[in-house]
Amino acid sequence: MTAPDASRASISRRRFLQLSMGAAALSATSSLTACANAAQRRDVVRLGYFPNITHAAALVGAQQGSFQTALGTSVKLETISFNAGPALIEAMLAGEIDLGYVGPNPAVNGYVRSRGRALRVIAGASSGGALFVVRRDAGIQSPADLVGKRLATPQRGGTQDVALRHFIQRSGLTTADEGGDVAVIPTSNQDILRLFQQSQVDGAWVSEPWGSRLVQEAAGIVFFDERNLWPAGRFITTALVASTAILADRPEWVRGVLAAHVDAIAFVGGRNAQAKALANAEIKRITTKELPARVIDSSFANIDFTHEPMAPTLFQQAQHAFDLGFLGKSQPDLSGLFDLRLLNRVLLDKGMPEVSISQ
Repeated sequence: MTAPDASRASISRRRFLQLSMGAAALSATSSLTACANAAQRRDVVRLGYFPNITHAAALVGAQQGSFQTALGTSVKLETISFNAGPALIEAMLAGEIDLGYVGPNPAVNGYVRSRGRALRVIAGASSGGALFVVRRDAGIQSPADLVGKRLATPQRGGTQDVALRHFIQRSGLTTADEGGDVAVIPTSNQDILRLFQQSQVDGAWVSEPWGSRLVQEAAGIVFFDERNLWPAGRFITTALVASTAILADRPEWVRGVLAAHVDAIAFVGGRNAQAKALANAEIKRITTKELPARVIDSSFANIDFTHEPMAPTLFQQAQHAFDLGFLGKSQPDLSGLFDLRLLNRVLLDKGMPEVSISQ
């Protein structure tokens, strides 16, 4: 069994335990599990990310080997792929990964569930790259036209799921699971594409490359680009998070990964052919199939890559999640969510401006 296969098997066993123990019991023991697993595997750094273009920094860094180079020969990098943020955060809460590229809403949810003990956001990774795509024959031309429609998102509680539900709410409508008549169907990205092609869903709020794929492979049309909902078109789509265990135990490893991350951000931000080829090669390694060049080009054009935390937009998305009932009944305290100290040391080493949560 390969290392990634072993990790997936471990995740499957943990999900069985979750069903047996209950989510509350798992959350209560997650910090202890994380520390125990970290102590057992001090020579391994486990990095999670998606085969999505919004995670291009991770894709390129892994494909180039720059994460491994930054860690040195005495530490092994183990990469694990996920399809949606909530699954990645579950793995981090169980101590099965050390760092991960993930959307803001799952990161906040993991922080809140663990009462601030499990993870920290240590850098930004991408802004934008989220599209609301609808079928041409669905008759959707305004928010009012969403009544009676079936809309898809990658996973309940994920960043795009929260964004869609918030949009429905602020449009004066209600989702079907809250007694209204707009159905939101959380499903995998691949299944969203298939359902879209079969006219079984009317629209979907997804990140790249899935937005471009719905347009190019399923004749969808962009109802709107989420950048149009944010001031200056900037909002955090992907963050780099670290477990508190690795931050406490091996900050030098985290610093190495951050150095490679900042370099990868600069590289993919140039949107050059080599960056696109490397990202596509890593997607092929994970999924066994590369993306068409036109999908890659369209996806890169819709994303801004940045290591900046864009904290105000993350806090705003967290407020949306709270308003929707995803973060409990009491307003969560997110004051300790960010830890930018190691990132700022890396930026100082590179002669680059420091960042703060006010940006």
